[in-house]
Amino acid sequence: MVIKGLLFITHRSERFGYLQSAEIALAGGCRQIQFRMKDALSSDEFESTAREVKKLCDDYGADLYINDRVEVCARIGAKGVHLGKLDMQPSEARAILGSGFVIGGTANTFDDIRRLYNDGVDYIGLGPFRFTNTKQNLSPILGSDGYSRIIGLCREHQIDIPLIAIGGITSDEVASIMRLGVSGVAMSSSILNSVNPKEEVRKIIKIICNEE
Repeated sequence: MVIKGLLFITHRSERFGYLQSAEIALAGGCRQIQFRMKDALSSDEFESTAREVKKLCDDYGADLYINDRVEVCARIGAKGVHLGKLDMQPSEARAILGSGFVIGGTANTFDDIRRLYNDGVDYIGLGPFRFTNTKQNLSPILGSDGYSRIIGLCREHQIDIPLIAIGGITSDEVASIMRLGVSGVAMSSSILNSVNPKEEVRKIIKIICNEE
């Protein structure tokens, strides 16, 4: 399965909790959720919340991807897992999960993409587009020029893999980012911080559909 369009990453804000954030995105029409909960107090808290999000995704017919924790992905039957640069290697995750799960990885450079591609990931989260408060130890900012350069190198080296743009993206930038050649955008804070988050999700999905 190719990941494309809007990927919502769960986030806790002053207004919403993790479960609420997922439900907002789902109610707005998003059908791809990445469960990210970096401040979980324990593995049990992470997994119990992930199971609640999984139930919501099942109710809406959406796919759930677990951030980092391969064993949780396997236990709750999520669609797949997303691995950061400091997480388990994709080949190790594949050995645990098998071929029936989607595995994604994080990239900041073309060399990252080439390594992940050779390691058998199914999609790549490429970023950050700009500075974002939702992630610590942020890699160098790419911006539009960085995306254009890296996508050009992928084409030159015949690396054909879905690329999801991530990192501080706002709805006003979605159309121009999609035109660079990415398969989709991952968003979180800009949606939850909007006046009407559900309508913001609907607006973003409409923009993406018009650019595909």
